[in-house]
Amino acid sequence: MAAKAKAVKVAAPKLSWKRDFQRNWPVYVLFLPAFLYTLVLNYTPLVGLLMAFENYSQARGLFGSQWVGFQNFIDLFTGEEFFRALKNTVIISTLKCTIGFIMPIGFALVLSLVRNKKFKRITQTFSYMPNFIAAVVVVALVQNFLSDHGAITMLLAKFGLPVQNWLANPDVPVFWVIYLVMGIWQGLGWGSIMYVSAIATVSGDLHEAAAIDGATRMQRLFKITLPCIRPMIVMMFVIGVGINFIAGFDTILLMYMPSTYEVADTLYTYTYRMAFAAGASNYGLSTASGLFQSIVATTLLVGSNAISRKMGESSLF
Repeated sequence: MAAKAKAVKVAAPKLSWKRDFQRNWPVYVLFLPAFLYTLVLNYTPLVGLLMAFENYSQARGLFGSQWVGFQNFIDLFTGEEFFRALKNTVIISTLKCTIGFIMPIGFALVLSLVRNKKFKRITQTFSYMPNFIAAVVVVALVQNFLSDHGAITMLLAKFGLPVQNWLANPDVPVFWVIYLVMGIWQGLGWGSIMYVSAIATVSGDLHEAAAIDGATRMQRLFKITLPCIRPMIVMMFVIGVGINFIAGFDTILLMYMPSTYEVADTLYTYTYRMAFAAGASNYGLSTASGLFQSIVATTLLVGSNAISRKMGESSLF
């Protein structure tokens, strides 16, 4: 009987930490600044979460303030303004995760159809530029264009719409549309970078074979390009679900006003007002609100990642 060959698995010897450090110490040295940065700016401040369970007093400090348990969370969830802020946060985040998420993908797909490389590069360059404009400048431009005598207001008046300060309009969905359009304008080009890079890695042989079989450019776009970049789309969506729950703190804080609190106040701006409002600072309540948002955002991130993995798509972890 002929002997059967058996594959022999040889386990790689495990290196001790000391031996590994001696061999790869330059890598550890390069990693050290990033580790210290993350430790100091991301993990050390977590001690401040104790304020969520205290009646925090600046005079007594973090470890001397009165412990109140979950009272701050009870006050947070029973507050009338909290559910208004939560509703606005959910609506704005949903708009960003749907319309705001789809637009960069569509822009990247349109760029992939452009044959003139020079025109394509110029378009990409100009589309990236708004991302580098400070939020204060962007909001100032929006305020000027949408004021009583702004250019966009005058243009809309030609179509029968009233002359008004649109940012002060509390009607639904005026503020939401303004915020969404502003976000798309500022982030369209920058948000498309990952998709443009993914499209560039799609094999040209697939397109050539499809073209020989008679497929049009649009058919190749939806049958080849889009399925090939689907893992990237899923990954960016999973990341965006958690991040978008923290809906535009800086821009909304600069744009909204008391007349639009009903439609513009989000959890982050509500937290800011609770923490720093003159004569009514409540650091414990604002910390409880921030902790609640972090838990919800993490839950959404983990949940969307699990759903993506279960559906057979790629996942982050």
